[in-house]
Amino acid sequence: MYLKKMFFLTVLSLWSIIAIGQDRAVIDKIVATVGNELVLLSDVEEQFDLLKKQRGESVKDDFRCSILENQLAEKLLLNQAKLDSVEVSDEEVEAQLQARFDRILAYMNNDLQQFEDYYGQTVDEVRDAFRDDQRNQILVQRMRGLIVSDISVTPSEVKTFFASIPVDSLPYFSSEVEISEIIYYPEVNEEQRNIARSKLEDLRRRIVEGGEDFAELASIYSDDLGSARIGGDLGMQRRGTFVSEFEAAAYNLEKDEISDLVETEFGFHLIQLIDRRGNNIHTRHILVKPIITQDDIELGRSKLDTVRMYVQSDSITFSRAVKIYSDENAPSYNNDGSMINPNTGSPIFETGDLDPEIYFAIDTMDIGEVSAPIQFTDRTGVVAFRVILLKSRTSPHKANLREDYSKIKSAAIEKKTNEYVAEWVKSKINSTFIEIDTRYHGCPQLETWLAEEIRP
Repeated sequence: MYLKKMFFLTVLSLWSIIAIGQDRAVIDKIVATVGNELVLLSDVEEQFDLLKKQRGESVKDDFRCSILENQLAEKLLLNQAKLDSVEVSDEEVEAQLQARFDRILAYMNNDLQQFEDYYGQTVDEVRDAFRDDQRNQILVQRMRGLIVSDISVTPSEVKTFFASIPVDSLPYFSSEVEISEIIYYPEVNEEQRNIARSKLEDLRRRIVEGGEDFAELASIYSDDLGSARIGGDLGMQRRGTFVSEFEAAAYNLEKDEISDLVETEFGFHLIQLIDRRGNNIHTRHILVKPIITQDDIELGRSKLDTVRMYVQSDSITFSRAVKIYSDENAPSYNNDGSMINPNTGSPIFETGDLDPEIYFAIDTMDIGEVSAPIQFTDRTGVVAFRVILLKSRTSPHKANLREDYSKIKSAAIEKKTNEYVAEWVKSKINSTFIEIDTRYHGCPQLETWLAEEIRP
């Protein structure tokens, strides 16, 4: 089947960037042409190598045939998108490109030096190299969306799809839960805030009045360990990357100017503007975080436990407590505290997908119960607490329409979509110039692509 779940588009969305910087094992050669689009030997081999690393010996040599099949279908979609003048804005390309690099940098704890050491290029250089690739991916996705835009399934079709699955092939679903949270950060006491402020004011005097080097002091004193390694350098970033207080100060600086102290949720910053190009700014900073004392932490735990008791005694609804007490920057804040599974985009979690501390907290809870405060450390290293409301729980079970209708419906739509796209691909093959290297002529998956028919 063509475009089996568009698997390789998903692979490309992340792994194509991870693959760069690695030595290519083959010299590039065109192995297929679809209209005006080319498939290179390295494209096939890189995906094959990546899949082999992921799945091991289960990936056999003939899997290259499936890889090329998906590549051909992708190129056919891309070729048609260009023929149909499907539009993609520069803003869309930059936004998705930035998201891809944000994910890569997140794996490296936002350490720009680690990124450059690994890839041998700056983030901007790698981003420039992949801009066309990103545009093409969006074009393929948009073309596919146009093809399947009217696809839907009726309840009858969902039931028919479910009935077509052999009983011994029905999936077995683990226990699933739906949960909400309130996240609370202990407040720093005023004494520690003053200590942090005084430390940064002294560093500013040493730079502005004493002539000491900003980058050198950042490498010694900044609490942003990722940027401290490279003198506080944050690289060239677009507007919207930083929190509002930081940006407001940074965008008002002249080149080489140093800001006054800027307070954000992360602590106190000293900012220097290195360069500005339109809405992109290149800055460095020194961050000093006020120390959270153990007394502050215990006070925060006690406050959130009081909120929990209010909810449990029906003095306040959980939804209302979220609005009053939960951190506004938490993703769950605007969902009435509902946590969203990042793997699926839904509010349903398999218990195995939960963080261990959450799993153990709710393991013995009843539906509607609120946990005691759970201490955790956020991605910036700051201590915080959360309480969890258990909204629903299912027992482990074999798939059935009553409990799993939405999942079965999604699977039915996916199957119908893939079949529709496969038929569309077949309909376009004979009207598109296609040429495939002879090394792949023995692939059974490519029979339709290799049929000896007259083409334009």
